[in-house]
Amino acid sequence: MSEEAKNEDEEIKKNSDSGQKEDTPMKDYSADSIQALEGMEHVRMRPSMYIGDVGVRGLHHLVYEVVDNSIDEAMGGHCDTISVTINEDNSITTRDNGRGIPVGIHKKEGVSALEVVMTKIGAGGKFDKDSYKVSGGLHGVGVSCVNALSSHLKATVFKEGKIWQQEYERGKAMYPVKTIGECKEEDRGTEVTFLPDTTIFTQTIEYSYETLSNRMRELSFLNKGVTISITDKRQKDEKGEFVSEVFYSNEGLKEFVKFLDATREPLIQGVISMEGEKNGTPVEVAMIYNNGYSENLHSYVNNINTHEGGTHLSGFRRGLTSTLKKYADNSGMLDKLKFEIQGDDFREGLTAIVSVKVAEPQFEGQTKTKLGNREVSSAVSQAVSEMLTNYLEEHPDDAKVIVQKVILAAQARHAATKAREMVQRKTVMSVGGLPGKLSDCSEQDPALCEVFLVEGDSAGGTAKQGRDRMFQAILPLRGKILNVEKAMQHRVFENEEIKNIYTALGVTIGTEEDSKALNLEKLRYHKVVIMCDADVDGSHIETLILTFFFRYMRELIEGGHVYIATPPLYLVKKGSKKRYAWSDKERDEIVDSMNGGAGIQRYKGLGEMNAIQLWDTTMNPEFRTLRQVTITNATETDRIFSMLMGDEVPPRREFIEKNAVYANIDV
Repeated sequence: MSEEAKNEDEEIKKNSDSGQKEDTPMKDYSADSIQALEGMEHVRMRPSMYIGDVGVRGLHHLVYEVVDNSIDEAMGGHCDTISVTINEDNSITTRDNGRGIPVGIHKKEGVSALEVVMTKIGAGGKFDKDSYKVSGGLHGVGVSCVNALSSHLKATVFKEGKIWQQEYERGKAMYPVKTIGECKEEDRGTEVTFLPDTTIFTQTIEYSYETLSNRMRELSFLNKGVTISITDKRQKDEKGEFVSEVFYSNEGLKEFVKFLDATREPLIQGVISMEGEKNGTPVEVAMIYNNGYSENLHSYVNNINTHEGGTHLSGFRRGLTSTLKKYADNSGMLDKLKFEIQGDDFREGLTAIVSVKVAEPQFEGQTKTKLGNREVSSAVSQAVSEMLTNYLEEHPDDAKVIVQKVILAAQARHAATKAREMVQRKTVMSVGGLPGKLSDCSEQDPALCEVFLVEGDSAGGTAKQGRDRMFQAILPLRGKILNVEKAMQHRVFENEEIKNIYTALGVTIGTEEDSKALNLEKLRYHKVVIMCDADVDGSHIETLILTFFFRYMRELIEGGHVYIATPPLYLVKKGSKKRYAWSDKERDEIVDSMNGGAGIQRYKGLGEMNAIQLWDTTMNPEFRTLRQVTITNATETDRIFSMLMGDEVPPRREFIEKNAVYANIDV
């Protein structure tokens, strides 16, 4: 028996010995269910502690917090319809048909429970285990923070034939909860309308329809049977109607994984999936194999995307590896293989989603991105093992194809190890081992240094002349780098341009926790700036580089180190006056301001600018605009990259026509 299997058996035995308590009946969701833990005075002073930041991501997080309350009602079986509306003024309205937040008088606080929920941090029904068995957030914590960070919020509750309402300004109630009318007994639920406070969100309060709709789609897959709609009252379609979408899933994760893998070539037909409960933990898994080389695992706990993984993902990997390894050994297909199969080999070309519901989740860190509950690991491992065992027995042809894919992956990994070792050896060498084309900077502190990855030698030469040699390094890239989406791993590490990127950045592969993770300990530049021509070819090269970073250097993006330069499109001149324009609209406005007669130069490439112009517009920290690349939705970003860099042309054309290339990457 393997060490992994022994550990799994021990964990299973430990969990079974501890016993499971029977579910207790849920009591009524009433005012007494709300527990107030502490005040919320410091939310406005330290908003980033609660929502991550006060930029674009934090702005959208407000919506997620309110919608999560409705989703929690759905998870409890009390709600099946949720709507989100972006209003003309960028305020947000959410509505559900749940039980409605309690409005009775809270015994301890002496005011309506609705007011307690909306104005007390740490107040909510999720602290009462009898009211909510499972929840993603803590009901009241999120919505009270949203209230505190909104210039105005209105909560309307439809409950027991009456309509109750209260309004707030920056988290403070404007008047006691009051009834404003009557409704039908079957009309129930909660409606919240809020406008983000511009004194908190100074960058912008403009919501992205795409970002919100992607999250609503994701939630519909994770909560099958729930209808979630989104409407944007700021824009209309060809019919003159507000832009809107309705999301509903019958099959949940099965549909989700097919949606994510739609642009990849399937290795087997159909989805391997299961849904059930193990050791008291509800587990849902869906997985599919494709002919690609990437491993795409997405995990969720109570609808929260745990992008750092955790015990549920560890359990999935262990169950997958032990079950497939046992089947492959018994089949005799591994007899001729001269080296040992590893866990990574079983996950090449795999797209999988793991979703668990945990009554008392223990997350590592306040960002809730890594699950720490040990008991969940064995629950998921058992579930996956049973699912795969049954599937392999019932589909022997598919089983053979999967094992053959695993063997090819092992052989490719063996070749990639040698190629990777060459990159590692080159990377850890002294400055003399840096790429010959790299023009390094003189500053030694990585936090102060930045490197520009520049398209082509010509533009690279201009950038070298225009840069500040103290802190700016230049690495010219020859043409379009390898499309890693369609390349085997050893081909990636053998590619000269990619080897140069690894070497120039000083990063290596492998950490104590993960042999495949990027090691940033010796990162030589804290800003990695992609600088390409402002045309279609330049956008394609940017996307190729971003695909490489997402697949092989994701930690670089997550660490906030990757940026995109924004060179101007036009130079508008009239006499001694000259101004730069970054869009057609800006160009036209400049021409109008000059009262006509202006000359317009279109920059087709970086090389058309001289060194001074490139410095003034694109590289000078005092005047330039850098777009920081962040990942707002890992599953959607995964899908977009596979579609943009894959073989299917129609979906790529449709996407480019509808969106900018970076529509699903916040910059």
